Amino acid sequence: MKLEKGQRLVMIGDSITDCERKFPYGEGLFQGVGKGYVALVDAMLQAAYPELSIRVTNMGIGGNTIRDLKARWQSDVLELKPDWLTVMIGINDVWRHFDQPAIPESHLSLKEYEQTLEEVVKSVLPGLQGLVIMTPFYLEPNTQDRMRKRMDEFGRAAGRVAERCGALFVDTQAVFAPMLEHVHPTAIASDRVHPSMTGHMLLARAFLQTIGFDWRRMSGVESY
Repeated sequence: MKLEKGQRLVMIGDSITDCERKFPYGEGLFQGVGKGYVALVDAMLQAAYPELSIRVTNMGIGGNTIRDLKARWQSDVLELKPDWLTVMIGINDVWRHFDQPAIPESHLSLKEYEQTLEEVVKSVLPGLQGLVIMTPFYLEPNTQDRMRKRMDEFGRAAGRVAERCGALFVDTQAVFAPMLEHVHPTAIASDRVHPSMTGHMLLARAFLQTIGFDWRRMSGVESY
């Protein structure tokens, strides 16, 4: 497992990350880390690696775009001095083109998204041990659907930033694909964006696999 003893993992994003987390800092008792994939990641790390005392902090805020992350990056990322950082952003950047078509100032171009994402993650690289970039997603199997097609473009942009910055990468759209072969998207997310706990579990599992989580620890095969 890539995380080491006493390290801090900050996970930042939009409502998919937020999930009713505690403010101003999403950590601590009574579901401080929220009720979504961040909470599942935290629970699995604490259960499987109690000796490491990993500190997980949820800094997601619902409705955020990459512009919003840039505006709060200093206080919500840099000042927290994470050892590891996970960024999953872009859903609202795409969504505003479709649910607010008459409000162009809320629309972000693909170019702005990619450039801003790269700018903010590069600013935190010094002193950071690990960076994970996760793509935005839209739970629609039809790749020609207008919003799904646009989301895929933003996902590829996130992948390019990850490659240029030497980050680990999670293609969340690919994570959901096997499930969508068997169930309708609304079985995972009624609005095709905010996933059920099943969807959050898929995200958490993908993240944990990316950081080298040893699943034997959950079966009792690997001793502490």
